[in-house]
Amino acid sequence: IQLTRSLGSNLTNSLYILDEPSIGLHSRDTARLINVLKELRDLGNTVVVVEHDEMMMREADHIIDMGPLASHLGGEVVAEGDYDEIISNPESLTGKYLNGVLTIDPPKILRKWNRSVTILGARQNNLQNLDVVIPLNVLCVISGVSGSGKTTLVKQILYPALKKIKGEFAEKVGLHKGIDGDIDYITQVEMIDQNPIGKSSRSNPVTYIKAYDEIRDLFSKQPLSKMRGFLPKHFSFNVEGGRCDACKGEGEQIVEMQFLADVHLLCEVCGGKKFKEEVLEVTYKEKNIYDVLELSVDDAVEFFSAATVGKEGMDVAKKIKPLSDVGLGYIKLGQSSDTLSGGEAQRVKLASFLGKGKSQGHVLFIFDEPTTGLHFNDIKKLLASFNALIEQGHSILVIEHNTDVIKSADWVIDLGPEAGDGGGKLVYAGAPAGLKKIKESFTGKYL
Repeated sequence: IQLTRSLGSNLTNSLYILDEPSIGLHSRDTARLINVLKELRDLGNTVVVVEHDEMMMREADHIIDMGPLASHLGGEVVAEGDYDEIISNPESLTGKYLNGVLTIDPPKILRKWNRSVTILGARQNNLQNLDVVIPLNVLCVISGVSGSGKTTLVKQILYPALKKIKGEFAEKVGLHKGIDGDIDYITQVEMIDQNPIGKSSRSNPVTYIKAYDEIRDLFSKQPLSKMRGFLPKHFSFNVEGGRCDACKGEGEQIVEMQFLADVHLLCEVCGGKKFKEEVLEVTYKEKNIYDVLELSVDDAVEFFSAATVGKEGMDVAKKIKPLSDVGLGYIKLGQSSDTLSGGEAQRVKLASFLGKGKSQGHVLFIFDEPTTGLHFNDIKKLLASFNALIEQGHSILVIEHNTDVIKSADWVIDLGPEAGDGGGKLVYAGAPAGLKKIKESFTGKYL
């Protein structure tokens, strides 16, 4: 809507900055968006776009590729120029995916399924009295143009209806006749969204996946801890005991400025290290608790898996490993959750379930556009994590526009054919390969 307003105003010599405008857009709608951006450019404006979308990159006049990797392993301009220059640059990871040197390969063999859940008579919003079968124990993707009814079907009908059947609290359920099939086979239903994982600045990835308990135990067992009578709680920055009293374990002091934004100052007592001096003197393999929290996930896995650490260190490494598996090897163990992007928060949640293994029964995981903000390389890791969850006996249902994810599904449900009143019908249900043959499907055209 804002873009339309800008086009209508005929502004020139303006700088437009768009952050991932293709989020939530079907490939057909992305093509339309690109035309709008070109019109803005042709009016004499400069358009800067932060984007992972391949179509957008192909149409760009100039690309700046940042990297080479994420976080402290990135921050450099790896390649720049037009599309051809990016794909011919051997340093660019993006280029390697664009020119086909690296690919996201669909599975060779699709998983067979014999259990399913059926939504009967869905007619909320624009859904036209649909009966939809959702297979279990597979990767099932729901596709369709923006506004075709995907979110209504999954988030307004299926998710709250299953929650209510399981006796849990749920939002109001959308209009439908009922839910049928192997409902008892599902132990729980989890919606993994991109909301932050913790409201407070104290929350961090390692506390969320419950690995910090093991790390605190490990430090409390060191000889110096035993001499000083330190317990696991002394290595927590959430309770009194070992944390710095001045900043209460925040590492910074916050000065409230009333009408202005709060000012964050480094704590003068602990120097940002969150703990008292006597606690920081306790070391494990020459690192204190602050040093461990400053390690990146990949470095921590290596540190705790070293040959000299013994079983307790190995247990910690095993707990942290899922964060690396979902492609978050670059984040720090103690990084505040409020600095994580939506996509990173979603993957921390995914890692916490990966770490639980088969102990949680059979879970139906629902993801709404999990590729938001992800590079091709991250999408590859995300799909590997999905497969790991299915191997553990769970089911995955994904609402997605990304063609790599649709191709990697065992089963695709395509809604449409158009948006709004022209949508809400079941266009196709079956293996991804069959979708290409459906003339009415816009998704099939882009596969």
